[in-house]
Amino acid sequence: MVRTTALLNRFSCHVTWITEAKNLSLLRGLAGDLRCLAWEERAAAADRKYDLVINLEDTLDVASFVQGLKYQQLYGALVDSNQRLSYTEDSHAWFDLSLISVHGRQKADLLKLQNRRTYQDLVFSGLGFKFSGEPYRLPVPPKTDLAGDVAVAREAGPVWPMKNWAYYDQLIEKLRADGLRVNILPKRPSLLEHLGDVASHRCVVGGDSLPMHFALGTNVPCVSLFNCTSPWEIFEYGLLRKIVSPLLSEFFYKRNFDIRATTAITLDETYQAVIAQLKRAA
Repeated sequence: MVRTTALLNRFSCHVTWITEAKNLSLLRGLAGDLRCLAWEERAAAADRKYDLVINLEDTLDVASFVQGLKYQQLYGALVDSNQRLSYTEDSHAWFDLSLISVHGRQKADLLKLQNRRTYQDLVFSGLGFKFSGEPYRLPVPPKTDLAGDVAVAREAGPVWPMKNWAYYDQLIEKLRADGLRVNILPKRPSLLEHLGDVASHRCVVGGDSLPMHFALGTNVPCVSLFNCTSPWEIFEYGLLRKIVSPLLSEFFYKRNFDIRATTAITLDETYQAVIAQLKRAA
């Protein structure tokens, strides 16, 4: 959701945005005529006809809901005449790489590995826009009780176990030995607090995950490790130092676990990258 907020820079008209309830605090107040609805409140979105509906979700329940809305144009996922998930022709550049790709999962993953365009470029161009580095739109981060030099986002969750790099503990120890204040980003009750934690550091290091996007949206230099997902889809905004695993192609988009994937990027390379980013932020 965070990287999709870049689209708000292109719309000056009314926008209704439906998302998970936990995301609402990140959207409210970002634009003058932006209505934010939780998925559970989606029925309220049927109160008008839309010039454009954008559906970037690849699930049948969302596509079925969209089918019942009134609109002039649809971009993205839809339910076809056989009641199966498909997508509009103008959104093929993105969805050809997705779980619902017309090419099938294996070919979609190969196309994703070969792709060198950012997410924003793929989506903007499908909508008829040229992506020119439009920033994420995020609220002003609140002050939290966590601040320091380096924030470490060490856990990526159960879906992508190979995102969990093996050497975070050693990196933390090495950075602290340099006298740096290093914090492990904790779980927070709200995403707004999580955003505040990220914004109160000079550098964020972790995998391809939400803290990386929060850093990019709050002008915080970051270092991100790519063990199994695409580094090319991420636009750097002049803030991101990407470290790409030498084994990326072997483990690309695999959701199992192999220790070789989590140890291929060295401790020293990551440490040097963090130090370089801190010097930039000084």
